[in-house]
Amino acid sequence: MKKNVLVFGLISGLVVSVLMIVLMIFNNNHADYDMSMLLGYTSMLAAFSFVFVGIKNYRDKYNGGLISFGKAFKMGLLITLISSTMYVLTWLVIYYCFMPDFMDKYAAQMVQQAQSSGAGQAEIQQITAEMAKNQEMYKNPVFVILFTYLEVFPVGLLITLISALILKRKAKPVVV
Repeated sequence: MKKNVLVFGLISGLVVSVLMIVLMIFNNNHADYDMSMLLGYTSMLAAFSFVFVGIKNYRDKYNGGLISFGKAFKMGLLITLISSTMYVLTWLVIYYCFMPDFMDKYAAQMVQQAQSSGAGQAEIQQITAEMAKNQEMYKNPVFVILFTYLEVFPVGLLITLISALILKRKAKPVVV
């Protein structure tokens, strides 16, 4: 089980990390954060498909076609943790080495988006204050890590839950 988790966790992590790099390179000059977010979550779904593949591979090749929900969930969770950690590490490198002004650009876009959508002055001030708070929190690497895990891990957790429910298969009782 350990080898299976490691292999599929690394594959999933590689996919999500490479896709994030590609999206960040593409988006760096276009600053369309809504489209980037949509493409980012789509790439996470693609990467986390390896949770399903990893559980199914273990069930069918190494466990005689049987797996409990608990074991499937545990495997999926471990694959998700490996993949999510690779995603976080990749973001840390991108953010600190190549895009240290990301939060400034993001905050400016959110305020500009509110202004162009016709938001009132009070709503714009609220968004501005919220963005300023987030920018301040993002100066602490612990918050960068936590926010990044909160971005990716829930997607993997959802895929893990669905995969474990779909793939669970118990032995049929023998009737004598």
